[in-house]
Amino acid sequence: MLRALAAALLIAGAAGAGERQVDGLSGTWLAPDGARAAVVILPGSGPTDRDGNQPGLRTDALKRLAEALAGHGIASLRADKRGVGASAAAAPAEADLRLGTYVADAAAWARAVADWHGAPPVLLGHSEGALVATLAAGQAPVAGLVLLAGAGHPADVLIARQLAEAGLPADLAAASARIAAALKSGQPVADVPAVLMPLYRPSVQPYMMSWLPLDPAAELARLPAALPVLVVGGTTDLQTGADEARVLAAARPGAELALIGGMNHILRRAPADRAANLATYAQPDLPLAPGLAETLARFIAALP
Repeated sequence: MLRALAAALLIAGAAGAGERQVDGLSGTWLAPDGARAAVVILPGSGPTDRDGNQPGLRTDALKRLAEALAGHGIASLRADKRGVGASAAAAPAEADLRLGTYVADAAAWARAVADWHGAPPVLLGHSEGALVATLAAGQAPVAGLVLLAGAGHPADVLIARQLAEAGLPADLAAASARIAAALKSGQPVADVPAVLMPLYRPSVQPYMMSWLPLDPAAELARLPAALPVLVVGGTTDLQTGADEARVLAAARPGAELALIGGMNHILRRAPADRAANLATYAQPDLPLAPGLAETLARFIAALP
């Protein structure tokens, strides 16, 4: 109770907290007094905003994460993705969007935070944001890299697994695999089944073609050996499970691996049962999974 009260007072008294803009993008800068480090928090796939929410889905996962870091004396910048929330006006046409767009945005935020804080920040990417963070770490000076609930395998492998776990019929699973293989090789696909159109609609295929060829583990292995890396996974994550974290960490000699027991994809404690796990996605007031904030704070405090 006392720890929670102290954290709340620290957040309330944050210096320089508020809205910030970079290149037409908007985010929240939360900087407790005397912050010893700063983190850029990058959201996952889809129309995800700075707090980790999407239309019709409020988890507040990234907002809770930023607040928890502030409670440990760590500043953070969390931003609406290009085309989302207060960054909506900066959206390109969907057909012009590429994964590299988000990578360039992440690097821009990292440079801006380095100016505000006076030192390079840590890049923390959640879910697909982990791959974005990995690529952006090669474009801007950063103090460290945290890959939180990120994929270790290429996206087509992950998509196939997630569709199977969701119970997609075999014929549609085969169609998805065929489409993903074509897009991975740079070939657009015209004959997309209606039920798969949300995933493979023509206007999103250029983005998919920029994303599918990338191997997150191989990209991580390419980064300079001196860059500190923490890979964090949850043991009840239904989207990118603990095995994905292990694949990432194995690709990077010296990377620290932390598996948070009972943590799901939105960073809450949840059972392995699918229905009960997904029920937490509609409970934004749930606290973060125990041990997550402490694990991040320990890694950040130990950085040079």
